[in-house]
Amino acid sequence: MELANKIFSRFFGKKVGEDEFGNMFYESKKLSRYFGRYMRWVSYNGIPEPTKVDAEWYGWLHHQENEAPSSDKCIKHEWMKRRNLNLTGSKFSYFPQGHFLSKNKAKPKSTGDYVTWVPK
Repeated sequence: MELANKIFSRFFGKKVGEDEFGNMFYESKKLSRYFGRYMRWVSYNGIPEPTKVDAEWYGWLHHQENEAPSSDKCIKHEWMKRRNLNLTGSKFSYFPQGHFLSKNKAKPKSTGDYVTWVPK
């Protein structure tokens, strides 16, 4: 399947850019006859995981932005966290305290501030 995507991208698309993870972004050479705009897609570097796409590129892929993001336009503030991949289903998944797959099986103590609703 990856070979078919590479061949399709080579003949029908033009490379627009690449992100920090090595994902390559493409745009079709001609307008789509169905939507009247250029198709856009990503060729993932490694495992195809949608959480690997930056917010800037996500906006471009979904036609929220007309211009492709460039490294000089993207502002990274010190308070911004690095992007994490989706860890669901992996050994690094998060399980809250008391969950049967959690390391800490003890359920958290109730604080007593919850009152059950009783109909009148």
